[in-house]
Amino acid sequence: MSSLAAPAPALAPRRARLGDLPVLLVAVVWGGSYLAAKGITAADTVVAVLVLRFALVLPVLVLAGRRRLRALSAAQLRGAGLLGLVLGGIFLLETYGVVHTSATNAGLIISLTMIFTPLAESAVRRTAPSGSFLAAAAVSVAGVVLLTQGAGFTAPGAGDLLILGAALARTLHVLLMARTEAVRGADSLSLTTVQLGGAVLVFALLAALPGTGGSPWATALAFGPAQWAGLAFLSVFCTLFAFFVQMWAVRRSSPSRVSLLLGTEPLWAAAAGIALGGEHLGPAGLAGAALVLGGTAWGRRAMAG
Repeated sequence: MSSLAAPAPALAPRRARLGDLPVLLVAVVWGGSYLAAKGITAADTVVAVLVLRFALVLPVLVLAGRRRLRALSAAQLRGAGLLGLVLGGIFLLETYGVVHTSATNAGLIISLTMIFTPLAESAVRRTAPSGSFLAAAAVSVAGVVLLTQGAGFTAPGAGDLLILGAALARTLHVLLMARTEAVRGADSLSLTTVQLGGAVLVFALLAALPGTGGSPWATALAFGPAQWAGLAFLSVFCTLFAFFVQMWAVRRSSPSRVSLLLGTEPLWAAAAGIALGGEHLGPAGLAGAALVLGGTAWGRRAMAG
């Protein structure tokens, strides 16, 4: 019975690596989200695009999980609703930031999440992160710096500060998912649905206020086939799939491990730019890509130890 109840020690590392693959795929699609968001969003359509992006998947989730949604307790609804408010803040900060700064700055600054998360987790637990993990994170950040130097790092501005706020909000979201007692035993699909519903409510309320840009309906009518394809990518893969996997991952792993894997996002953003945006990596960029991959692998081994 005991051999069936627990995996063999020799299989545990392999299963851990396989469990990392969905999180790594999230980093890939999030890397592509910068290019997609740039193609369909302007300064006066940020809120409208966010309403459309989240509203596309929410009805599907509600219909698919309506029975499990009714099983959520009041405490679970409140916990998931709080996560949804934080999620809404992340996307507002990140989307406005991307519109008002360069993709180079955004990719570099958002990667600081993989430093903020273990530091915040250590502060909450009152423990010091290992020297190996901090060194691995530093290597990864150094790789991001080299990776983004091809387009040049401009002086920080308002958009950069918004992206920095998004990195801090991402850290808060990951920690809340891992430490909120009310949501630990709840169904992941139901929690994701409530989170997205809370975010849509935030965006819809903002869209109704004067001075927040065009309406979602007018923005949707102005979209062509390319814009709708970009919106579908952002909605289905970068929103629905990504946050479902993130919730699943932090409940079976650790916030630091998830954050480190998601920290490869700038690498995939560069890959999307090369494959689809016509950008090119020089020697410094190639060295940066190697450091990001090497630092991530080192950090995973440090946490496993």
